[in-house]
Amino acid sequence: MVQGKVEICGVNTAKLPLLKNEDQEILFQLIKDGNLAAREKFIESNLRLVLSVIKRFSSSAENIDDLFQIGCIGLIKAIDNFDLSFNVKFSTYAVPMIQGEIRRFLRDNASSIRVSRSLKDTAYKAIYAKELYVKKHQKEPTITEIADEIGISKEDIVYALDALQSPMSLYEPVYTEGGDTLYIMDQISDKKNKEETWVTQLSLSDALKRLSDREREIISMRYFEGKTQMEVADGIGISQAQVSRLEKNALKSMQNYLAEN
Repeated sequence: MVQGKVEICGVNTAKLPLLKNEDQEILFQLIKDGNLAAREKFIESNLRLVLSVIKRFSSSAENIDDLFQIGCIGLIKAIDNFDLSFNVKFSTYAVPMIQGEIRRFLRDNASSIRVSRSLKDTAYKAIYAKELYVKKHQKEPTITEIADEIGISKEDIVYALDALQSPMSLYEPVYTEGGDTLYIMDQISDKKNKEETWVTQLSLSDALKRLSDREREIISMRYFEGKTQMEVADGIGISQAQVSRLEKNALKSMQNYLAEN
């Protein structure tokens, strides 16, 4: 990895601005008030911090441009989560977040298929535009809104973001509430999963009658109407974690009943 580059991702590293701590505090107050110009200036004034962090990954085979852009994403997350009441310098707070973002990138890309430079650039532009949009509007942008912002077609953005993603297991945990873990497979509506196949192959009228009204409703919505757990949760007014727990209990009860009869 070449460390002597003057320009990284189109950024002239020799001309990056530096701000005093008091100036950064003033900017940060403006950022909290929603001033996007102040946010841009704050990001730019801390790009040297990203450069100092990526030097620690000099043994990596990854392209320095990639590490710089990933480090910038970590910097943006640090800015969005930093609070002056922490009573620490921003750099003290930001460095671990930048390092963590880069380490995740290196870990996730250790055995992945190589993605072209142009695809990566498109994906990074889309991610950056999304971060700015969320900060400004307090909601997730649509692909169309991202496309309009960066001047790239929706199809190219979707393709680039998809190429940047690492494959994930259906049993990857995504959320835990009160000890109940939700997995990726719980977010997916699939009429051919093994529970669905099992349900459609057996006579379940007696087993269903032995469930509570709520359990029976959940099973019906999940396996006969093909709804996701989130859709079921919204439909009956409980949390997704509760839907997951009730669904698992109901399936287990039905399986035990059918095994005994």
